Amino acid sequence: MLVVAAPDKFRGTATAGEVAAAIARAVAAAGGTCDVAPVADGGEGTLEAIGGARRVTTVRGPLGDPVEAEWRLQPDGTAVVEMARASGLTLAGGPEGNDPLRASTAGTGELIAAALDAGARRVVVGVGGSASTDGGLAALTALNPRRRLHAGVELLVACDVETLFVDAAEVFAPQKGATPAQVALLRRRLERLAHIYVRDYGVDVTELPGSGAAGGLAGGLAAAGALLVGGFELVAEALSLAERIAGADLVVTGEGTLDAESFEGKATGGVVDLARAAGVPVLVVAGDVLADELPALPASVVVVSLVARFGRERALADPAGCVEEVVGTHLTSPAG
Repeated sequence: MLVVAAPDKFRGTATAGEVAAAIARAVAAAGGTCDVAPVADGGEGTLEAIGGARRVTTVRGPLGDPVEAEWRLQPDGTAVVEMARASGLTLAGGPEGNDPLRASTAGTGELIAAALDAGARRVVVGVGGSASTDGGLAALTALNPRRRLHAGVELLVACDVETLFVDAAEVFAPQKGATPAQVALLRRRLERLAHIYVRDYGVDVTELPGSGAAGGLAGGLAAAGALLVGGFELVAEALSLAERIAGADLVVTGEGTLDAESFEGKATGGVVDLARAAGVPVLVVAGDVLADELPALPASVVVVSLVARFGRERALADPAGCVEEVVGTHLTSPAG
């Protein structure tokens, strides 16, 4: 049996790579072969999913303190950058430690600039986990796109949401610690910034799907000429995932929480779609499953909740071990 292990991260408890390794152990124990292909949808984990030679650059963190931000450079000149490594909410101490009005994307702009200065001619920017709602203004200031984004340079922004530019304030700022009054202020800032982008770049980002990703960073980069693309689709193409799934007997995927959003441009839903198109059965293992929110799934897609199977305490403490046990049981007794 050939199994493709294509999980997303279990946010806060296990990386996609750790979950994929657990799946591989279960497959090996059952006598099968595992093709390990951890995935992402443009947010955190994109760096590991796409890969490349490891580079590290010191940049400004979301609140101005220096941080060591990892990025990758591939042999063909493609650089992969994760904004969360430079401007992420975790770096700001989570919602409690963040300053939603001051947090900026300056470090992300510096990271993109470092990649271009190192010779990259194509830069993929994964957005997700942002601390800021600055509409990408600080990133553009640090990047100086008129100097660096010349002919022959391609900038791709990997998005996993359709949120519009100005709506980023209401949709995302509360998750970053913003009060209702701060949300209203941030919305007005984004409205003014949209006019500035029209004036300075001749681009209206307000109706561009995905432009609100990462607090509007996606829209700011789009104003400077970046192309917004589906994050999962980009990762899947880089991994040749459709081709790998087509030759498999089973696909195992999953994430921390499986809900309606999982099937709206996110990685788990994307893997399920590829497997269904190839006629390959799927085992979806999730930390928790909000079953009432899920779309109707065919019998070829089996969903298992670690919380339901093992209890919340163990599911959170040892997700990889739980995943390994679920996959092993499934392979030796499909009804399990």
